[in-house]
Amino acid sequence: MRMNRGRLPLTALRSFEAAGRHLSFSRAAEELFVTQAAISRQIRELETFLRLPLFVRCHRRVELTEAGQKLLQQLIKSFDDIDQQLSELAGARTQSVAGVSVEPSLAASWLVPRLNRFRELRPDIDVALDVDPRLIDFRNDQAELALRFSAHNTSWPRSEAELLAPVVDSPVLSPALLATGPALESPGDLRRYTLLHEENRQGWARWFEAAGATEAPVSERGPLLADAALSKQAAMLGHGVALGDLLLVREELKAGTLIKPFETNVVCGGYFLVARNLRKLSEPAQAFADWVRAEFAQSLRDLQDC
Repeated sequence: MRMNRGRLPLTALRSFEAAGRHLSFSRAAEELFVTQAAISRQIRELETFLRLPLFVRCHRRVELTEAGQKLLQQLIKSFDDIDQQLSELAGARTQSVAGVSVEPSLAASWLVPRLNRFRELRPDIDVALDVDPRLIDFRNDQAELALRFSAHNTSWPRSEAELLAPVVDSPVLSPALLATGPALESPGDLRRYTLLHEENRQGWARWFEAAGATEAPVSERGPLLADAALSKQAAMLGHGVALGDLLLVREELKAGTLIKPFETNVVCGGYFLVARNLRKLSEPAQAFADWVRAEFAQSLRDLQDC
């Protein structure tokens, strides 16, 4: 028996879909800009309406029941199809804007400094940058493209990802710090400097192992910085030695404001171009994607000098 569409609990279904995707009522509330109590209430009303439990409530987490999994799969497909159609209709009216989500460090150190090149190439297209490290679902009110770092060949949920460039790390420091600090005759000598850590303290251990300098453990001391842009800035100010992403520090190395004291490099992930469907982009997004591919290819060629 088909249900009267006037009785469809659309608000509750939207709340359930968000909670099911995240397996979290609190994250669903953040996404929908409502309270966690409102999400819980909507889901309880939906379960009462269906006379079926959709979640198993565990301590500090929730799991989907079999019925919940089936409903979630259908809702994700349906909502994505609706969102795609709305995006196409909206895109037909605003074909001059390319919406791009990008991580802060990549935006500050790589994308923004060369963004005027795209403007010169396509003055008819405006780029709307959303600088945010969080993943997006490519909903109708979000960017159509994303530039993301991943430590592995990651498949983002319900989207496609294309590797643009590997992330290659190597120690970098300011010439002023090197002039006043201990001599660097071998990789192990870097332990006599303050080491700048990005997000966690595992990167230096990987680099020392690659350099064959495993005679002593990496110090657990040293500033712990949020991203590559902050790490680069701290190194330029002489606060210590950073593991520089060569793609993001090439200009500083070329200008001499940073020095790369050793040849050992470590690949620690990659930059990816992400979209719901890379083969079905609007014309502005397609133009931007092609330009980004070309810019990353040129950056990789430039890295041969490092």
